[in-house]
Amino acid sequence: MRELGSVRYFMKKHIRTKEFEEEMWIVIIIGVSFNSNHVVALENMALRKPVWEDHPRISETYWRGDKAVDGRYTDRSASGGQCVISASEAETATWRVDLGGVVSISHINIYYRTENQPRPTIFTSRMAGFFLYVSNTTSKEDGNLCFHEIQRVNGTPSEDQRINCSVQGRYVFYYNERRPDVRYPSYYSNFTYYELCELEVYGCSGVGYYGPSCNILCPSNCQERRCDINTGHCLGCLPGYHGRICDQICDRQTYGLECSQSCGNCSNRETCHHINGTCLHGCNEGVVGMYCLTECNPGYYGRDCMYQCSENCNVTRRCNRFTGECVGGCKAGWTGTTCDQECGSGYFGPDCKNECGHCLNTSQCHRGNGTCLTGCSAGYIGNFCTEKCPSWSFGMNCLQRCDTYCSGNASCNHITGICNKGCKQGWNGPLCYKERKQNTTSSNDNILVISVVVPIFIVLCGSILNFIFWKRKNAKDIERQIDEPPAKEDKTKTIEISEQYTDLHEMEDANPYEDL
Repeated sequence: MRELGSVRYFMKKHIRTKEFEEEMWIVIIIGVSFNSNHVVALENMALRKPVWEDHPRISETYWRGDKAVDGRYTDRSASGGQCVISASEAETATWRVDLGGVVSISHINIYYRTENQPRPTIFTSRMAGFFLYVSNTTSKEDGNLCFHEIQRVNGTPSEDQRINCSVQGRYVFYYNERRPDVRYPSYYSNFTYYELCELEVYGCSGVGYYGPSCNILCPSNCQERRCDINTGHCLGCLPGYHGRICDQICDRQTYGLECSQSCGNCSNRETCHHINGTCLHGCNEGVVGMYCLTECNPGYYGRDCMYQCSENCNVTRRCNRFTGECVGGCKAGWTGTTCDQECGSGYFGPDCKNECGHCLNTSQCHRGNGTCLTGCSAGYIGNFCTEKCPSWSFGMNCLQRCDTYCSGNASCNHITGICNKGCKQGWNGPLCYKERKQNTTSSNDNILVISVVVPIFIVLCGSILNFIFWKRKNAKDIERQIDEPPAKEDKTKTIEISEQYTDLHEMEDANPYEDL
């Protein structure tokens, strides 16, 4: 009985002496002692392992499924008792071996039924088109397709196959099918079978090693420390790593298994933790949570949703979760992006878009409704002080009346009371309350003065002229009298003349304006 994959078989092929056997066991012990954690050479991990088949020949144990893993294939005929042969005329045929655990596979050897005849045989038509799957479950659909036999040109497959299959798994499936709705090459059999005389699975039984001697550690970031048994490339990376040997951390805002998940909205667009995806320095605006993927609850905004929307929002505490800008603008009396600023001087209403009226002393109106709290300036009335006084009134609270002597229906300026179109005839002044006759009386007084003064002036001038003429005449008479001898009557005349001078002197001293 041939036992492949064992030291005993190797020793049987050589001259068996006591000394030889002792040397071989020393080599084996040294090899195992060198590293007790793993096998130091590839081994057939399917040898004598449990099997399952879907079309067994129940009454004939001579061809049962375990014949394909008993280590014997020297007689590849139906009568040799070393091959599994399935029931006849099936559309599908499945045989499976359980390796006892997940292992690293290097290659798979298949030795098919030949009836010990020269190659190729008629049995290759039954073998044609087969599949090899490796899975961690008892379903091939959960695993990897390791090989599919397809002849690109007319011909038949070899009954001896060495198939590279660098994967990891627990179950190896041999599967074939003949679907009625599929057209197969002419050399395919009409029905399918499994007629395996031996199926060997070579690899490393110790997880985490690779290489021809299974003594090289797989890279530390390989998922479950599993790697390609030939190249050492990881068969999957731990979360947070990528690359052939999983030596690169996730980048470009990714994390997790195979770096397939996207980071959330981390603060300042920083990348998240490459393994678990958490944001190390908090969240950007509008999101919250360890992964910064949860939107702010209504009424909150900003980084980590730490700010509350303003109560001055038009829709109370409803705002943009990123900026805090109020939905629908601000309530009356407030302005700003987040409605946190009161209306400036002279403005009121929603978003402070309305101008105040003419409040008293230019005071601020109510920021919400625009009413003037201290009353109106002169010339205006109403709650908002935007209504001008009626055309016939002016001043504070429009209590003063325009003068009735204003032209144009007695209208005046609503603030000052000045007549808009001047005064009616006979009246003057800015407010038209002075009668023009007062100015006429003054003129008449001037005329009266002139009429009195002018005649007096004329009389005075005439008197002066008469006096001058008279004086000259008297002077001549005096001179004539001096030249003549005095006479008695002259004394009398002298006295009269002296009296006349006295009268004249008194006249000069008199003021003609005193009588006026």
